[in-house]
Amino acid sequence: MAATAPTEELKKLEVGAEDKPANAATNGNAEAAENSGDDDSGDDGEPVEGAPAAKKKKNKKRKPKKKKKAPTAQTDPPSVLISTLFPNKSYPHGEEVEYTDENLYRTTDEEKRHLDNLNIDFLTDYREAAETHRQVRQWAQKNIKPGQSLTEIAEGIENSVRRLVGHDGLTEGDCLVAGMGFPTGVNLDHIAAHFSPNAGNKTILQQNNVMKVDIGVHVNGKIVDSAFTMAFDPKYDNLLAAVKDATNTGIKHAGIDQRLGELGEYIQEAMESYECEIDGTTYPVKSIRNLSGHTILPYNIHGTKSVPIVKSNDQTKMEEGDVFAIETFGSTGNGYVVDQGECSHYALVKDAPKVDLRLSSAKNILNVIRKNFGTLPWCRRYLDRLGQDKYLLGLNSLVQAGIVEDYPPLVDKKGSYSAQFEHTILLRPTCKEVISRGDDF
Repeated sequence: MAATAPTEELKKLEVGAEDKPANAATNGNAEAAENSGDDDSGDDGEPVEGAPAAKKKKNKKRKPKKKKKAPTAQTDPPSVLISTLFPNKSYPHGEEVEYTDENLYRTTDEEKRHLDNLNIDFLTDYREAAETHRQVRQWAQKNIKPGQSLTEIAEGIENSVRRLVGHDGLTEGDCLVAGMGFPTGVNLDHIAAHFSPNAGNKTILQQNNVMKVDIGVHVNGKIVDSAFTMAFDPKYDNLLAAVKDATNTGIKHAGIDQRLGELGEYIQEAMESYECEIDGTTYPVKSIRNLSGHTILPYNIHGTKSVPIVKSNDQTKMEEGDVFAIETFGSTGNGYVVDQGECSHYALVKDAPKVDLRLSSAKNILNVIRKNFGTLPWCRRYLDRLGQDKYLLGLNSLVQAGIVEDYPPLVDKKGSYSAQFEHTILLRPTCKEVISRGDDF
């Protein structure tokens, strides 16, 4: 999920049926059939002449119940809990990269290894979230096609995430345990970020669209933020290649003690070494200078540090323990975005001012937000899922009072195209882990 550049005020958001039991068939016909082979006999075991037929009652032997086999593969669409696929919480690690130069010692240093072991719960939560993200996004990449609505795409992704983490977000506070880290972004063409369809939106994905898909998954507040871009016409290949290269360059150079301004320079250099030809016109690929990556804090998608994607004088250093979303945006337009269009993304402001709310609808929706989302970002469709209606007046009142912040779509000039790629990295004591890395990108 995009953050504005450090030159602007940082937006804070902080699945074999079991046999039926043997006593399930207890009617007379079933029992007679069971005992039809019994002989009549006396006490000595010989038949008694003239005696009425007496049946020996057999002890019916129960068949042992078959144990349910745990699924070992994911379904299509994804529905099997990640915790079921990986018993004992043995979730896959991300890409682990050794530190270099003066930080090389960290790989084997006993103290650093001890610190890493102390973070096992933290890493387990992050890896569950990351594996959920990988499986859902890879399913999405295979199944998203032109002709689908943006609502169908976004809700398909979000429902898959909820199934895989086992929290559907319809019970009060449920989505605070695990689920969506923020609304799924499905941003077309010149819209770079922060667009998710509201109820009633009928936009259909077209063959000539460039779509940024930005997905956030969290487990116990540990948010994995990763994005990719889809295009169905090869004329956009260079645009996508430029942005992917820029993101990977940022990941390569990121590490403990790296200055953020210098990292932005590396990213910009990689990005702007590309150009793309679209319909006979050649465009330089520009870094969108007022968008950036960012740190991630528990239950807070935008932390206190931002990662510029252009050269900057920011001398802030990356530090051990930091979690960063390294995301880059490239554009054929101005390389600068503005707020424009109907808003879908919102978040509760941390440490918001205490305001005497007069509208009962504002009080009600604020209570719903606090109990269900906390400081996690959400969108209007999430309120709709919870059965809320007629809340817009109250919601707008909360925005005006500074209690809730709205995040309108971020757009470059009309007619331009933009792309985005993003990964979450953990600056662990012993290595840099690209937690969201997968076979796809």
